[in-house]
Amino acid sequence: MMMTDPSTEDILLRLGGAAGLGMLLGLDWERRGFDAGIRTHGLIALSAALLMLSATSIAATVLQSGGESDPLRIAQGLFQALGFIGAGMVFAWREEVRNLTSASSLVLTGAIGMSCGAGHWRMALIAAGLGLILMVMVRLGTRHLPGRDRAEGE
Repeated sequence: MMMTDPSTEDILLRLGGAAGLGMLLGLDWERRGFDAGIRTHGLIALSAALLMLSATSIAATVLQSGGESDPLRIAQGLFQALGFIGAGMVFAWREEVRNLTSASSLVLTGAIGMSCGAGHWRMALIAAGLGLILMVMVRLGTRHLPGRDRAEGE
């Protein structure tokens, strides 16, 4: 929902919710000693939420005054930035690619932050839950598969 002037409570809810969900997603990475842990995930989700909240607020103000605005351009730019961050984390050496899961986790965290900033709570909560299942439960379940000599994301 676009609002020209969101209340302080709504801002705190959207930004706090994004930061909290991001930190929750970063918890497993932090516990395993990766650089992109609680703070990194929390900051990316918070940044994404702030940009989406600002974009929708600015768009609502412009539309209310009779102008044209498209907040999706902010979302598109933000997702490009998340891709840039993710690509910077991934590296290949010989026949091995590293940090794909870490990069994917940060992109997901940014998308969840975008959903929080836009006020799409159901989407954000479902995505965070599914992300946790993918990052924690699937990792634990695939740990003992044949041919797996290292944990994914390391």
